[in-house]
Amino acid sequence: MNLQDKVIAITGAGQGLGRAMAVFLASRGARIAVIDINDEHMAETLGQIEAAGSSGKSYRCNVASESEVETTFKAIADDFGALNGLVNNAGILRDGLMVKVKDGEVSKMSLSHWQSVIDVNLTGVFLCGREAAIQMINTQSEGCIVNISSISRTGNMGQSNYSAAKAGVASLAVVWAKELARYKIRANAIAPGFIATEMTAGMKPEALDHISKMIPAGRMGQPDEIAHAVAFLMENDYMSGRVVEVDGGLRL
Repeated sequence: MNLQDKVIAITGAGQGLGRAMAVFLASRGARIAVIDINDEHMAETLGQIEAAGSSGKSYRCNVASESEVETTFKAIADDFGALNGLVNNAGILRDGLMVKVKDGEVSKMSLSHWQSVIDVNLTGVFLCGREAAIQMINTQSEGCIVNISSISRTGNMGQSNYSAAKAGVASLAVVWAKELARYKIRANAIAPGFIATEMTAGMKPEALDHISKMIPAGRMGQPDEIAHAVAFLMENDYMSGRVVEVDGGLRL
């Protein structure tokens, strides 16, 4: 798929990886539907999209809300007249051990921390993927869906909720590749390792140094390196149903 003038929706595009993807794809000529819950952040992303030589439009949407997702993707199709791609990037963290013993007292991960991550990181991906596929079919747009998974999908200590959700979105990409091929819609996933974003920038320097030493590449990844992988999956029409690991050689 040649990205010139194609319409690509990106969730969580207000900052971090989502913004990097939006600007990178815009530099290749794509028009971007910026989806997020923060209006100020979306405005900043749109400014960078325009600076990259393309255009876009913002949509305030909680991806865990079925009604909001339905309304948003219908609006994108109405505004642009097509939908050629979706990057399911929005996600949250609520890390913690499932159970923990301290001073003889047992604590546990709360159901609310489990459910909030599943709602956004898994259910949100399902809802956006479903509605994007509907609009791709309705507008007769050949398309590609890319789910952002994580190397944590194999199981990372302290991330029962996150790991379960990221394993789920990787599996969804494989399922959708099989189900949607008849409509000329492909689906893939990317499993990033540790990436230098606003989220990791808030970590202690010693923790960041420890993480970097664990990575065979000797450093954390850059947002543009994930964005480049997204562009590859969008552009290569024979890539479907695959999970691409972009992690500097790290395996959890």
